[in-house]
Amino acid sequence: MYTRSDDKISTTETSVFVTNSVLGAGILTMPRVVAAAAESPDLWLSVLIGGVVVILMAIVMAKLSQKFPGKTIFQYSRKIIGRPPAFVMCILLIVYFIMIAGFEVRVLAEVTMFFLLEGTPIWAILIPFIWLSCYLIFGGINAISRLFQLIFPICVLVLAVSYVLSIRIFDINNLRPFLGEGLFPVIKGMKSTVLVFAGFEVIMLLIAHMQHPEKAIKAVVAGISVPVILYFFTIVFVIGGMSTDAVLRSTWPTIDLLRSFEVSGLFFERLEFPFLVIWTLQMFCNFTCYYYGATIGISQLFNLKYRSVIFGVMPALYISAVIPHRINDVFEVGDLIGWSAAWLFFLIPLPLSIIWLIRRKGLKHNV
Repeated sequence: MYTRSDDKISTTETSVFVTNSVLGAGILTMPRVVAAAAESPDLWLSVLIGGVVVILMAIVMAKLSQKFPGKTIFQYSRKIIGRPPAFVMCILLIVYFIMIAGFEVRVLAEVTMFFLLEGTPIWAILIPFIWLSCYLIFGGINAISRLFQLIFPICVLVLAVSYVLSIRIFDINNLRPFLGEGLFPVIKGMKSTVLVFAGFEVIMLLIAHMQHPEKAIKAVVAGISVPVILYFFTIVFVIGGMSTDAVLRSTWPTIDLLRSFEVSGLFFERLEFPFLVIWTLQMFCNFTCYYYGATIGISQLFNLKYRSVIFGVMPALYISAVIPHRINDVFEVGDLIGWSAAWLFFLIPLPLSIIWLIRRKGLKHNV
């Protein structure tokens, strides 16, 4: 066994795990990415509609996983489409997890170097975070979930306080006119908003570890709804405080919003530094989700010991993180990962569900 048989998590822990798989570096760059695609103040509407699409896809994933209690996508896919096609699909999913994990830890390192530890070599930031995540994953999904539950509320609180204090520079006119150019810009922006939610595929791993898998739909919907709400408020406050044109010129628009004002009388008059320190923890959790997903995938696909695979994946994560040379290359990798996620959304859960339904009906008919 790659993990203990009693290594189960509650419905609440599952929801927090799903939230952490989505909520990461995207909060720092998402306003610019969506603004570039929509080219309209209505990009907040794109976020809401894109979030609904993602929730629907997540429900499909959850329902499919419920048909195979105690098994992950790496185990039950071969029962649906056979070993060779399932093997190829699982390899693609593992590569995807490694790529997105490398991207997340690289963005974490870039933000840390630029705002907090200027002049620090990138390897000196990447390696400690990878080792810390390795140590956490060693404890199994219970240890991961408990840390997520500890960090997540703190991050949300700091984010909420930051946005509330930014109201002093908020201008509702930056969000107008409503649908001034029709629905077309909203639809254009949707493709980018769906990509921002990349990573929720871990749903197909988590349900196998739930204490009450019959509550998977509830856990998944709650877990994804939180990032949808937080991304919505991020778009509203960032665009309202900076305008669409200013966001398009910013590399880290959410951070630039917090740098745009000072709060006198507080321990921290500039909020970007406490926000970055806390959000670094959130990005670490986000990275750990994908590290865990890649580890589980390799362990189950090749029937290897779970703890041995943890160490084996580390070099791949480091290489994935350092391949982009410049920050623009990092963002290009992020776009590639986003498009890969969009394909995976539709190439994995929907066909597998349809094939499973056809095969199940065929078996009933034969009986």
